[in-house]
Amino acid sequence: MLAILSAVLFFIAFLINAADISTNDTFSSTNVMLLGLTALALHMAGIGSGWPSRRR
Repeated sequence: MLAILSAVLFFIAFLINAADISTNDTFSSTNVMLLGLTALALHMAGIGSGWPSRRR
């Protein structure tokens, strides 16, 4: 789930950068890209990757 979120954030950052949209400092393309990298790092760490398997 976090991998999909990071892909969406990367796409939004690309659109902001490619279209040269002037945004405030909070929603700049760099900040959105860093949010995507954070979500990707959490996904790679195993957080938010799905239901935990239960052993019997």
